[in-house]
Amino acid sequence: MFKILTLNNISVKGLERLPRDQYEVASEIAHPDAILVRSAKMHDMEIPDTVKAIGRAGAGVNNIPVDRMTEAGIPVFNAPGANANAVKELVIAGMLMAARNIGPAWTFARSLQGSDDEIGKAVEAGKKNFVGFELPGRTLGVIGLGAIGVKVANAARALGMNVIGYDPTITVKSAWQLDAGVGQAMSPDDLVARSDFVTLHIPLTDDTRNKINAERIALMPEGAVILNLARNGLVDDEAAVAALDSGHLYGYVCDFPSNLLKDHPRVITLPHLGASTREAEENCAIMVVDEVGDWLENGNVRNSVNFPEIELPRSRGYRLAVVNANVPNMLGQVSTLLADAGLNILDMLNKSRGDIAVTLIDVDKAPEPAVAESIASIEGVLSVRCLGC
Repeated sequence: MFKILTLNNISVKGLERLPRDQYEVASEIAHPDAILVRSAKMHDMEIPDTVKAIGRAGAGVNNIPVDRMTEAGIPVFNAPGANANAVKELVIAGMLMAARNIGPAWTFARSLQGSDDEIGKAVEAGKKNFVGFELPGRTLGVIGLGAIGVKVANAARALGMNVIGYDPTITVKSAWQLDAGVGQAMSPDDLVARSDFVTLHIPLTDDTRNKINAERIALMPEGAVILNLARNGLVDDEAAVAALDSGHLYGYVCDFPSNLLKDHPRVITLPHLGASTREAEENCAIMVVDEVGDWLENGNVRNSVNFPEIELPRSRGYRLAVVNANVPNMLGQVSTLLADAGLNILDMLNKSRGDIAVTLIDVDKAPEPAVAESIASIEGVLSVRCLGC
């Protein structure tokens, strides 16, 4: 029986995928095998020694001590792309709201007083203050062409926009999914200089903090719009507000309100709604629950931010899942111990990522507990599990 600790409310659609005869799931549970989390901060949390996996029902993992988990041999899973459609729709809505001055116009309409005839006259007199522009023919620059960025780019193309993208690490999968009409920017500076709208879909790291800063804003065409529905900190908010006040920027759409932003007439601030749809929450939960379950039951790794991708179909027999430092002669030492124990290897797969390696080994009979203990005693081995034993 696997024990799963939930730190936040996880969609029932996801939790239903954990068979009740194999899993115990609760918000308070002792000695959990895995932790499921959404937004709870885990950096100061004492992680029980029994934990074998952490699953984040979302894409970002800033609230999880990933480096500490890597050192302990614990994979951290996430759900990239599960909320992509939700974010894509909000980006499109953000562009429309900014282009058509929906926020200020709505505020104006809500403030009208008097009879219907008086309101009608005020509307006709005031609507000239909210004249906007249309999207077709405008250029959208997309920084980050992962699951979300690709959907945003393709949707903008369908609206008749020109689209350019920048992502030096774009995957083959993303490239195949990208509309053929999306152009390539050679650098962030090149992208912002050619874009009427700029949207970011990248994680927040030391390298990406203030990706859009005063220098890059100065390169943007006059009347451009910035959209940050990804991570707080990707845009230098003070620089954006200064550019709005000077008239250089037309608008700023941001999912992270602050005292600086929330009352500015040219800023649309939303309460972190990027992935806030029932469908996105369900998709994230389903994806991460499946990933954690596959690791616990089979040792397979998909969508981990710190472990290599590895998937070995289960053959007959018993499986050992070994996590170790990525150093020479690990496989040799493990296979020697298995041979000494009279175990025949039916199938084996080894993958590495950075300092971590994972080996899945199917053997012909159940290893004695002493075998796992011997493997665990090898210098550099972080964890050993026998699955199906």
